[in-house]
Amino acid sequence: MQTLKGQTAIITGAGKGLGKAMALAFAVEGINLGLIARTESDLQKVSEEAKKINPEITISYAIADVADYTQVQNAVAKIAGELKTIDILINNAGVLKVGGLLEMPVAEWEQVIKVNVLGAYYVLHEVLPYILKQEKGDIVNISSTAGLKGNAKLSAYGASKAAFTNLSEAVMQEVRKSNIRVTTVSPSTIATDMTMDANFTDGNKEKVLQPEDLAYLVINNLKLPPRAFVKELGLWSTNP
Repeated sequence: MQTLKGQTAIITGAGKGLGKAMALAFAVEGINLGLIARTESDLQKVSEEAKKINPEITISYAIADVADYTQVQNAVAKIAGELKTIDILINNAGVLKVGGLLEMPVAEWEQVIKVNVLGAYYVLHEVLPYILKQEKGDIVNISSTAGLKGNAKLSAYGASKAAFTNLSEAVMQEVRKSNIRVTTVSPSTIATDMTMDANFTDGNKEKVLQPEDLAYLVINNLKLPPRAFVKELGLWSTNP
């Protein structure tokens, strides 16, 4: 297993939920952090918590809505300028909207696609050149089991995650020969503000996946020797 200490990671959707859990777990490992989210107060809180965990790491953050390409360009450029290198991308930012095909306003359906598909693409487009320059690195794309098959009232979210999964596979095929490992992670429902607000789960810690479970899985995947990577990961609650 390789050490991750001293590496640098960009995490999108870093202010809450999965992104926050990932940032704090990475701090334990000694990974420098580049955090992207929409709300500055959330980014400040996560940065402060990460610094308390490990005062030796360097942290940079940028406010951005990943659905806005210009904001993504500016955010990645700022973080890359401050942290100098990017070894890991956790492509995590996403939104969840629930509703039947004719119930959900067209603008909401479009917004899910803009954030979950175009946003993920924008981030990949801006971060990948930095990783390619090093000829090694890791990209972890956080998709969902909702992208593996259709579900009633989840047409927008499911379609967006299916597209994201396909995008992740395509990028993996493109960059694998440059020693860049691309992993697609498709968890089932995890207890976050997003899923609990949508009434997907009550967040029961004894039964339902927690954000730190995913962080643990991702970190151990990243520690594999550079010669090896896991292309796809599924993470499920045992008995929710």
